[in-house]
Amino acid sequence: MSKVTGLGYLGATITDPESWHQLLLTLYGLERRTDSPDGIHQYRLDDQHHRLTLYEGADDKVAHVGWEVDTREDLKLLAAHLSANGVEVKAGESGLCKERAVMELIVCSDPDGVRTEIFFGPKQDATPFTPAHGMDGYNTGELGLGHIVLASDDPDATVKWYREMLGFSLSDYIFWDDIEATFLHCNPRHHSLAFTNPVGPLKGGDLNHLMLESKSMDDVGRAYDIALANEVPIAMTLGRHTNDRTTSFYVYTPSGWWIEYGYGGALIDDATWEPKFYNAPKLWGHEMRPPPESLNGLPAGRTPEVTER
Repeated sequence: MSKVTGLGYLGATITDPESWHQLLLTLYGLERRTDSPDGIHQYRLDDQHHRLTLYEGADDKVAHVGWEVDTREDLKLLAAHLSANGVEVKAGESGLCKERAVMELIVCSDPDGVRTEIFFGPKQDATPFTPAHGMDGYNTGELGLGHIVLASDDPDATVKWYREMLGFSLSDYIFWDDIEATFLHCNPRHHSLAFTNPVGPLKGGDLNHLMLESKSMDDVGRAYDIALANEVPIAMTLGRHTNDRTTSFYVYTPSGWWIEYGYGGALIDDATWEPKFYNAPKLWGHEMRPPPESLNGLPAGRTPEVTER
């Protein structure tokens, strides 16, 4: 069967666009497009038209997740496979394809109700992406945008759906404390998707975090320094994961979910990979920090110390 080949894009509704912009520019060097429709903020982090879309709204939640396939034929085959297995599939209209900057897409929902878009033909911008602050940029390409972690009301059923419907493969498991996490891959990146049981305020379909992988450990370290200097709310301190070996840190976004910024993630060769079970998510670091009273990115009135880069 056809399968998805990477995380293409992410969309979310937000209530504080200015704090979001400040965070994305200051720590991650992302570029906000100037040709986005009113109330919609599209951000670049590589040569694709955009990877992240933020919609001004009344709440903060995932709007859509976009998964890429290689060809139009793959999209047709995957749509037929989904329909044959009882999944309602709709073709994306031309206006939606234009907004997403792709040639064609289909829309369905996963078992937790997450709007799932499958597309081919992402638009490449004529102007090369140049990260702000002299950064080295991001590991995307065949690895996709990065990874996301979602909560699921029934993780076993949801993992089964993604494996059987979209062609994901098992990477490994981490069970610790009251959290059970399953990691999935669709390309050499260790995982593009993971699911946990509902923990704390998270319920099925809620986003735990988006991960962006830098080409430079120095960029990650400098971003961490800037986050500390500017009192950006840290969700987890700098540390290294057991399973994908990424060195990273996490911040609370203005929407409450996290962004993980890391370097050095493991790559999978399906010919030799054997899934493992871990009883802890970290080798060192990654100490949890409680959320601040206000999740508005940088504190009001503070000027980002981006010159430190």
